[in-house]
Amino acid sequence: MKYLSIFLSWLFIPYSLLAQSTDESASKHLQPMNVFDLEYASDPQITPDGEQVVYVRNFMDIMEDQRQTNLWLVRSDGSQHRPLTSGNYQDFSPRWSPDGTKLLYASNREEGTQLFLRWMDTGQVAKLTNLIQSPRSLSWSPDGKWIAFTMEVVNAPPTLVQMPKKPKGAEWAEPAKYIDALQYRFDGAGYLDNSYTHVFVLSAEGGTPRQLTYGENDFGGSLSWTPDSRYLLLSANLHENGNLEQPLNSDIYELDVTDGSIQALTDRNGPDQSPQVSPDGQLIAYLGFDDRYQGYQVTKLYLMNRDGSNPQELLSSLDRDISFPRWSADSKSIYYSYDDEGVTKIAEVDLKGKTSEIATDVGGSSLGRPYASGSFSVSSDGQIAYTSTSPQRPADISLVFQSGKSSRLTGLNEDLLAYKQLGKVEEIRYASSADGREVQGWLVYPPDFDESEKYPLLLEIHGGPFANYGYRFSAEMQLYAADGYVVLYTNPRGSTSYGEEFGNLIHHNYPGEDYDDLISGVDAVIQRGFIDEERLFVTGGSGGGVLSSWIVGKTDRFAAAVVAKPVINWYSFVLTSDAYPFFSKYWFPGKPWDNTEHYMQRSPISLVGNVTTPTMLLTGESDYRTPISETEQYYQALKLQGVETAMVRIPGASHGIANRPSHLISKVLHVLAWFEKHPRRIETATEAGE
Repeated sequence: MKYLSIFLSWLFIPYSLLAQSTDESASKHLQPMNVFDLEYASDPQITPDGEQVVYVRNFMDIMEDQRQTNLWLVRSDGSQHRPLTSGNYQDFSPRWSPDGTKLLYASNREEGTQLFLRWMDTGQVAKLTNLIQSPRSLSWSPDGKWIAFTMEVVNAPPTLVQMPKKPKGAEWAEPAKYIDALQYRFDGAGYLDNSYTHVFVLSAEGGTPRQLTYGENDFGGSLSWTPDSRYLLLSANLHENGNLEQPLNSDIYELDVTDGSIQALTDRNGPDQSPQVSPDGQLIAYLGFDDRYQGYQVTKLYLMNRDGSNPQELLSSLDRDISFPRWSADSKSIYYSYDDEGVTKIAEVDLKGKTSEIATDVGGSSLGRPYASGSFSVSSDGQIAYTSTSPQRPADISLVFQSGKSSRLTGLNEDLLAYKQLGKVEEIRYASSADGREVQGWLVYPPDFDESEKYPLLLEIHGGPFANYGYRFSAEMQLYAADGYVVLYTNPRGSTSYGEEFGNLIHHNYPGEDYDDLISGVDAVIQRGFIDEERLFVTGGSGGGVLSSWIVGKTDRFAAAVVAKPVINWYSFVLTSDAYPFFSKYWFPGKPWDNTEHYMQRSPISLVGNVTTPTMLLTGESDYRTPISETEQYYQALKLQGVETAMVRIPGASHGIANRPSHLISKVLHVLAWFEKHPRRIETATEAGE
């Protein structure tokens, strides 16, 4: 009870909203505290022989308010499902040795994050490293002798002055921090030390890692070995002043593991990334596009010869973003994933461009809202292990056999969700009033929905804006539905998974006709006859915060709004956000001071004089993507206008507010509390006089 009382006092929300109801119908519905009971799978890695799958099992530690991860193993027939690690730790990035006899992984169960190796025949585990920073992008050499990984290397902080020596025993103030880096802070990481990501190799028998790359450049991302175990293929932006002038202009490089020499294999203006060398060593598959400085550009799949010659696009007819290219063992085809109209799929393409669809239910590791997510791996005989989802379940492990049949191997949430009545999720399509374009969306119904009743409607808007919602599990949407709301979430123009033309309808035009797309969706649902038009509510985060604040500046139809982590003023956003070199170059026609009118016309702050809707702001205090100063601007502007408003600041939260379980609960409960406080649309002064 001690921890619960502290938690409730921090939320500043009536206990009645959080308490588990004794009502029988309510107990069957998802409750806020059930967030701590949810689990999901991620990073499935199938053995080379296809007999077993190891995966990361994500769970919530209620006492530490953290997501923790262990490694679990399951056979391809679903049997012998058991843990390889346990405890409240972060065990992650499992990677099988080429012969499948050993398992490499990273863990924080000792000081720092270290690499561990497990022999599968005996279960013996050895710690391989004593690293200061966390290793990433783990990759075995084909001969099984080496392990490559990336890791930050911290340099001495820059300084401009040398302070005089303080007297013995004196306690002076913390010294000043001198910053001269282009990228000096990043969302989720805070203010950065003077570090760069570099490539290392380590003997599979342990020892001292050997650094292969140096300098003031980052060598992050995936690593791919050549079959002879001599070279690593990687992606980096090594252009002079590239992070400022060409922030997306990365190339594929060949790194010699013997002497650290490096050679570029691509040289176009655009991001070349995710290289994968074919098992026969003849070809390289990679992702990228020719950069046209558009807000949204479709990521394509390319092939080139091992020496970088003859680059060519392999799937020119697929107008969708491609990710995770993986070669078949015979080097004759490539597996990949892509999002198509709110669904994440896995497919295979041969070297002549012939494709076949393999799975259409990938995802489930984005727990809060129904964003695209998920991953997969392929065995030597072509079996595929992947994370599967549905609107009723977060990610489980599924397997596609050589026959093409699939089977779900795990049921991580059956102990909870099998006994809960969740809201039904239904796809809808409707025409936008802007130009008649078809817009796709989904309705989440209250668990005890009765079409003869009238329900409040909650419009929930995704961020990005270049992202997509879909037919996937969402704890937040289900909690809103469990509280009695019909929830509408859509993919308005600018959303991904509909092609480049649809995504770029908001290029230098955001927010634009998204408003029409969203309001047309509201009208389409109202026409179904079960919505109370006086109880319309709107919320959204990030790009959804932009659009929800834009909406209340253009209409008073909504009874209340919750604007989460928004951009209110594009001018100040570009000059305070962590990714400012990118935003100013790709989202706008130029720098703010050269295009002041354009920036202001697209800023929700320009419409604040029209707002009458009670509007609450909600943002993490450590958000460096859409800094809380944006929220403060809007809060103070609404106060000056006499609009009822409140500001909720989540201590310690970055842009991903829901990264900690209690933050997800707090966000949902604040939204529901604000809407409960404003149960019906108020009559405006204009209406009263009409």
